[in-house]
Parts: sequence; structure tokens; C-alpha cells
Amino acid sequence: MELNGNWKLQFFDVGAERDLEIASPEYIDYFWMRAQVPGEVHSTLLKHRLIEDPFYGHNDLKCRWVEEKVWWYRTTFEWKDKFEKSERLELIFEGLDTYATVYLNGVELGSTENMFISHTFDVTRELRKGKNVLAVKFDPIDFKVKDKTQYYWSGFSKQRIWTRKAQSHFGWDWGPRLVSAGIWKNVLLQKRKCGKIDSVFAHTLEVSEDQAIVKVEIDTCLWNKNISYYVDVKLVNGEDVITTTTGIINGKAQVNLTIQNPKLWWTHDLGEPNLYNLHVTLLADSQIVDKQTEQVGIRTTEVKLINDRGQHCFTFVLNGVEIFAKGSNWIPIDSFIASTPDERYVHLIKMAKVANMNMLRVWGGGIYEKDIFYKECNQQGILVWQDFMFACALYPDYNKNFMDNVQKEIVSVVKRLRNHPCLSIWCGNNENDWLYEALYSSGEITDPFYGEKIYHELMPELLEELDPTRLYWPSSPYGGNDHNSREQGDTHNWQVWHGNIEPRTFGEPQQVDYSVEGVSFKKFKQDTTAFASEFGMHASSNLFTLKSNIPEDQFYWGSEELAYRNKDVHHPKGILLMEGYTGIPENLDQYLKFSMLTQAEGLKFGIEHYRRNKSQTSGALIWQLNDCWPGTSWSLIDYYQLPKASYHYARKFFSPILYTLDYHPSGVIDLWGINDQLEEWQDELTFIVSDFYGKTYFSQKYPITINSNSTTKVASFNEKDILQGLDPTCAVIVIRGKSNQVEDNFYYFRDQKDIQLPKPNLQVHINKEEQSLTFTSKALTRMVTIEMEIEQLILEDNFFDLLPGEEKTIQIKQLENKKLPWETLSVSTYNDL
Repeated sequence: MELNGNWKLQFFDVGAERDLEIASPEYIDYFWMRAQVPGEVHSTLLKHRLIEDPFYGHNDLKCRWVEEKVWWYRTTFEWKDKFEKSERLELIFEGLDTYATVYLNGVELGSTENMFISHTFDVTRELRKGKNVLAVKFDPIDFKVKDKTQYYWSGFSKQRIWTRKAQSHFGWDWGPRLVSAGIWKNVLLQKRKCGKIDSVFAHTLEVSEDQAIVKVEIDTCLWNKNISYYVDVKLVNGEDVITTTTGIINGKAQVNLTIQNPKLWWTHDLGEPNLYNLHVTLLADSQIVDKQTEQVGIRTTEVKLINDRGQHCFTFVLNGVEIFAKGSNWIPIDSFIASTPDERYVHLIKMAKVANMNMLRVWGGGIYEKDIFYKECNQQGILVWQDFMFACALYPDYNKNFMDNVQKEIVSVVKRLRNHPCLSIWCGNNENDWLYEALYSSGEITDPFYGEKIYHELMPELLEELDPTRLYWPSSPYGGNDHNSREQGDTHNWQVWHGNIEPRTFGEPQQVDYSVEGVSFKKFKQDTTAFASEFGMHASSNLFTLKSNIPEDQFYWGSEELAYRNKDVHHPKGILLMEGYTGIPENLDQYLKFSMLTQAEGLKFGIEHYRRNKSQTSGALIWQLNDCWPGTSWSLIDYYQLPKASYHYARKFFSPILYTLDYHPSGVIDLWGINDQLEEWQDELTFIVSDFYGKTYFSQKYPITINSNSTTKVASFNEKDILQGLDPTCAVIVIRGKSNQVEDNFYYFRDQKDIQLPKPNLQVHINKEEQSLTFTSKALTRMVTIEMEIEQLILEDNFFDLLPGEEKTIQIKQLENKKLPWETLSVSTYNDL
């Protein structure tokens, strides 16, 4: 029975009312506001116009009072079912954010202090036949932690280290402080008879082309010891059905299922993400008392830490195949997660797939994601790097109550997520080991490494028992003589953007270089990491996104409101990065284009370097895929799910087949081919150098063969030789494959600020019936930008370069098939600036 309906909400000052009076069935809540469950307080207040849109202007500051209040939810429901002596009734809250006390018919059932896990209460005696009153009180965070020690190192907030909720709710360098509260997942009332299934764990023991063995382990909770229990296990894929039955001993059962000609789960770029439905049925004396269905995949996965040459590596291996992990980091989809519809998850993950990503990292300062996230990654064929929710702070691992809370969290989360075939690695925290050592070495931290017992004792011990099938990695980054060492483990490259000076070793303070050279994306070229799990740079949100959230009188370059969109402390870093590549913007239009192009070309520079270095580097996860609000950040896709230029670049530089140039300071240019597929690739490349009006100065064809899952250097050139006297500031390189299955790759001989683009000469043909735009130009057109004033606009391509004399047609639609506002269509180019 679902209890998501008929909820009401009201707030009180701390200590102003007696809890049992408000929880009482006789309490009159007639004038309380209606509340959506699942949901959170902010969304309810916004719906009732009691707060202004927190994302607009500085309105988030006007909402600070919300986190200072006590919030009560109340609902009533009818219970009419018959009830037998062998049955139990359980009230289940799948998610309470965060310090909550639950009452049923005026009886206090218990308190919770963890947003990340479900909470179950036995209400067999407390439930009444007929009308029942359910009430939940949420205490403010500050009230619960004000007497706790709060002077330890903790980025963005001191309160959060004691509070097991999304750490980014307290603010981060890409989002505002909006400390939510509420019933953020489903509320259920379930009747149980004799027993229930506690957890199911299915994992592949062996796999070959002809046969696979899947082990299924079942834990149960049984309360009638005088009857016989057993489980039916059924694995189904289409017409393939494998069934077996086994008894239960000491509450546990396990079976090995043999599957002939198994259909393996692959990432979408290597094959089909085949899935099986696992049905587990608990029977008591032949009577069905519980069922559970899981979506599972037959596959093996590991992370290789030493390669065949005996060298350190960090390579994901799927079904025996070493892969290059291409993807990005995932932050919470919204500041108000509970109210976010599943459709937004579906669309974002599909966008990741379209951009040729095969891995997403669930970052450790947000949440263990909703079920829809993992379901979509399973179905779309995208691997998941899963952090535990600890980030950029010291956590009080000396406190027994806190550690008991954390242990419950880890057990609950692992049991919930371990069946997903997309899940490929468990990671203890985000940056805690690295930053602690670096800041301790510089004298900024003098406390012990609080939290160390969680990542280096508790987690590995629990995972050894609960999920020994995946690598547990203590932190990200981790490994080597500096936990961000490029010699071992994974790394976060914040040389680019943050200006960190690398390499450093244990005991040395982390130094930074805030200069054009210090933050330049060209420093990616120095990176020899085994796995780059974080790196990136800012870009503005799209014009429509900004315009919708900044007051009109502040909508200009240099305004306070525009600056407020950027939550990174050191705003000059973005200016320095642009200064090195595009020059410093002088108006808002320049800022949008300069920042977007710098981010896109910078990420292209880095990703292509990492992919060319495939024999040493095995993965590149961009920081970050998405935004939780309409701000300026490292994201590839802004809050309105409008792609930035970098997203469309990513679709090309993450392509399984890539033709790429390596430009050396000496003027030597190497042409490379990269093949991530499992089959050999053959094509004919054409390497062209021309001016901006289409005159060719150099052209050469190269038949190529690239072995499966490998790279090859095709040719080398000298800049002077291929320019043939052409001014390098007026020249473009195009790499084109004869197969037409790989998109053209464009390169320029100089930084954008030094390129002499011709005057704009773009013609646009609009076909509203076919919802398409066709472009032609007599001169090279840089960064053709299509915009409309609507959310979730889908374009086949955008922010692209167009060669003179060539034609390009782009299909355009809106995700929900809303009518396109053609009157707001805008097409601009970099040439216009």
C-alpha cells in the first residue's frame, strides 16, 4: 500500500510547540498547506508562492529561513484489510531528509538521521482499523549539530560533517546553499506473513561464449520457526528461462544457475547491454509470502592495477576486454532532487550515450542515486563508478553513534546497488585522502585524519563480506607518492583551471600558479596519468538559461548577478583561461562564446591527448556532465538540459573511431587514428590544409588500418611544409574519412585570439515543416550557434564549424515535442564578434 497522497505541511519555531500535541490524531491541521510526497519543503513553498524561485537572482538567500524551522508533515489513511496472527505490518519510508521523528496515531515510532537509506517501523500493534494519522517531524540541521565539534577542515560548511545528507545541499563551488528537508522518497505500508526477503545478490562466477554460471545469494527474515521455507529462483531473458528451488538454512539460501549461450551485458559502444530478469519467490509451507525482482546482467568486470608489462595501470576490464573509460562526473540532478521527474534522468543519461560516453561517476558529495539512474545506465550500457557520500572534509570517525550510522548506510547502500550490472567500482570518498595530506603538509590542517577509519577499515571490511566482486578503491584520487600522483592509481587534473603545480610528493604543500600559463588547458599535454577521473573548466550556461534567471537590469557582462551565477571562489581563473585562448571578453555575447569555445577546445585538447596515450592512460571522466541549478560551472549540459558547445564536441572526441592531431611546439604535427571497437577498422583519410575561402594549399590521402582496441600514428608533418606559405592565422586543417562514418575534425594553427576570421557570410534556410535548418557559406564559419527560447532543445549538432562551399542540415526538436518558438530562433557565429 502506497502512502504518498494526502500529505500536509506546516512549519514552527524550534521549541514553540509540544511534539505530541502536533502528532496527536486530534490535532487540527485543516489550514496546513498541501504537500507533494515524494517532495521537499522548498518545492512545496514554491508551489504555494511562499518563497520566490530560489534559482532566480539572489532568491536563494531569501530562503535561508527555511532551514531554521521545524517542519511537520501529516497525513491520514484508511486501513480496512483483515489481519492474521502470523502477519506483521511494516511502515517503510524509503527516504527521509534528514533528522526526522515518525509518529503513528500519536505514538512515537522512532527517529532517523540518515537521508541515504530507507527506514522501516513495525506497526503491527499501532495500526488501527479505519482511520490512521501519520506524522513526521523534521528538525533543523543546526539544532541537531550545534553542540557538535565544528572546527575540523570541511569545505563549504562545518555542519555537514555530522549530517548524513547530500553534502552539496550546504553549497559547493557549482551550486547554492539550499538545505532541504522532507519526505523525499516513497512511503509504503506492507503486510508480511511469516517472513520476507531481506536481500538478493546475483553475480557472475564464470562466463564463456557457450556457458555462464550465475550465483544467487538470498538473505531472509523469518519469524515463524515451525514451518518450512524455501525459495524459487527464476532467470528470464526472452524465451530463455532457468528455474530452480532450494531450501533455506539459518535464513540464507544460495543457488548456482547455469546459462547456456549467455547473452552478455556490454557497454553500448562494445555490444548490447543484455539484461535478464531475476525473480526470487519466498514460500512458507508452499504459500507465497514475498517476491522480489531484480534486473541483472551476465558479465565480468575488474580493474587491472598492473598491466602485462608489470607497470602500474588503472584499466577497467569488461568480459575480458580492456576498455578506455570515456565519460563524465555526475552531480545531483537538481538542488531539489525529490521533485525531479524521472524523465529528466532518462534524457540526461541518453544524452551521455549519444555523446559516446560509456562511464559516469556518481560523485561523493551528492546522493546514492535514485533507482531510475541505475536502471537507465543498465539499459543504455553505461558503466557506473560509485563513490560513497564523503567529500572534501574530515568526518568524526571517533564518534560511535556516527560510525554506527555510517555502517548502516554502507550495508544498506551496497545491498541496494550491488545487483546492477552497470556498477563497476566502489570508491570510499572524493578527494579526502589527497587533500588531507596536502593541507596537513602545508600546515592548514593540524588534526588527525578523521574519517580514515571509515575508508580504510570499515568500508573494505563490509565490502569483503557484502560485495567482493568489485574493486574497492579508498578514495579518488588515490595512489602513489602523493595521492594525486600520475605514476599510480587515478588522478584529478586540477593543474588546468585551478592552477595546481604538479608533480608534488608527500610532505610538500600544494602550490598553485594563478596565471595564464598556470591554468592553461595546454598543460593536459604533460599528463601521463593512468586514469583521469576529474578534470575540466568552466563555461557559461546558454543564453536562454541565464536570461531566465537574471533580472533584466543586471543582464550584462560584469554585473553582480552574472557573477553570482559562478560559485567558484576564484573568479579570475576563468578570465585567465580565456585570456590564453580567446582573449578577455568585453561584453556578454563575447563571454558566452569565449567561455564555451575555450571549454570545448580545452576538453578536446585534453581528451584527444589521453586517448592517443591509450597504452598508458585508460580513462578520462570530465568534470562534470550536468548542473543542479542555472549557473556557470564545469558542466557540459546546463540546468535546462541545453547542451553547451563542449557537449557537441564530446560527441565527436569520444567517438569510438577518432582521427586526431598531436601538435608539437617544434612545429611537427602527428596524425593519429584511434579505434576503441572490437573489430579492425579500415578507411582512407584525407588531410587538408586550406585558407578560409576554400583554397587548398596541401592535401594528402592515407589508406589506414587500425587494429581493434588500439591506436596508430598515421603520418607526421612539418607546419612550414604543409602551410606552403599560407598565413597560419588564416588556415584550417580538416581530417576527413572516406567512410563518412567519422565526423570531420577541425584544427587551427594558432589560438583563437590570433586567428583572423573572415567576415560572416552565413546563409540559413529554415524549413518549419521538416523542423530543419540548412547552412551554407562562402567563407569558413566558426562556431555556428543555434538558439531558441525553450528548455530541452534537441539539435543534431550545434556550435560547429562550416567550410566554405559546403552544406549542412540540422534537425531540430524539443524533447517533449512542444511547439518550437520559431520567432525566437537565433543563429550567430564566432565570426560575428
